Amino acid sequence: MAERPRLRRVAIVGASLAGITAAESLRARGFRGDITMLGAERHRPYDRPPLSKHLLSGGWAADRTQLRSTEALAGLDLEWRLGQPAVWLDPVARDITLADGSTLGYDAALLCTGTTARQIPHPAQLSGVHTLRTLDDALAIRTALDRSPRVAVVGGGFIGAEVAAEARRRGLSVTMVEALPVPMSRGLGQRMGQLCADLHLRHGVDVRCGVTVRAFEGDRRLQRVLLSDGATVDADLAVVGIGSVPATDWLSGSGIELDDGVVCDPFCRTSAPGVYAAGDVARWHNGLFGVRARIEHWTNAREQAIAAVGTMLADYGAGDAPAPYSPVPYVWSDQYGSRIQVAGRPSPHADAVRVIHRDDATDATVAVYRDGDTLVGALAVNAPKLLLPYRRMIAARTRWEDALAVR
Repeated sequence: MAERPRLRRVAIVGASLAGITAAESLRARGFRGDITMLGAERHRPYDRPPLSKHLLSGGWAADRTQLRSTEALAGLDLEWRLGQPAVWLDPVARDITLADGSTLGYDAALLCTGTTARQIPHPAQLSGVHTLRTLDDALAIRTALDRSPRVAVVGGGFIGAEVAAEARRRGLSVTMVEALPVPMSRGLGQRMGQLCADLHLRHGVDVRCGVTVRAFEGDRRLQRVLLSDGATVDADLAVVGIGSVPATDWLSGSGIELDDGVVCDPFCRTSAPGVYAAGDVARWHNGLFGVRARIEHWTNAREQAIAAVGTMLADYGAGDAPAPYSPVPYVWSDQYGSRIQVAGRPSPHADAVRVIHRDDATDATVAVYRDGDTLVGALAVNAPKLLLPYRRMIAARTRWEDALAVR
């Protein structure tokens, strides 16, 4: 039997929540070798959910988004290479090339490069059009909001919704442009999507559905947004939140299988020996739901990084055999003082959702979703405690009728 290679050097590509969680997990499990953290941005790992919430509002300073203190990071004994994105990975030579031409050898590599925001083409010289993905993006949008602009939010998902909520909190004029007939209806269905849309309508947002952006126009600075239905929206600031794409261009030609992300097995292994992936960039088969998908959620980034490290150590003879990674997805959003939480994989089909709790006094709602005879998803608005049992039941593959019987 061939001797297992020794694990001395680990490269973590992506100074993110997944990346820092992986480094902590390695150290906690006794790994004392070299860990190098590569980051395309100049910042050390920071928390992304507050970018569109506390940071955008001005309630937090930028340094408060940092995931770990300077002392905690020092205790991990990491080598940092920040501000230099990885541009190539050679799985045969087991080395990674950075933008400055330097290379880094590894025994095992964990890919945590996340995603990049989708763009809408516009003239390069036209200022006032932003996406919100990074800390620098959030700071730029906050500065723009401080000028009291007329705001156009393109996209009615959680990022766009939170930007709209903050702009309205400031008393600004906000128009939301959404390509779907109802915001978030692709994931939550039209009835629950309308519930989310009603939040914006009640707070004075001009919601335009079923239209897309044809062009951004202005004299050096944004002045108007042209829509596909011929309408024009006057705006000084546009924030585009139409989803993201996995950051995998640098892996093209490497031989690592890519398909809307880095393709992994149920244990977070990629197609290249010694290379693993976690977080937004990873696409793997989730046995709990029987699908191969990516999950762009905070909880998944953390949990999958821990799972990937477990597999890595097991593969190098330094840990127990791993279990398949099969989580219940979970995401939340704060808008206008309301908390929206989604667990599992809700179905958008009208006959797959049932509202099981509604309290007009507190504006609380809980809805559950089925796939055939199985509970697969749950949505809660202003009802966090009521969501908890359904998250557990989704993990247990609870029968639909049994789930409806719980109150």
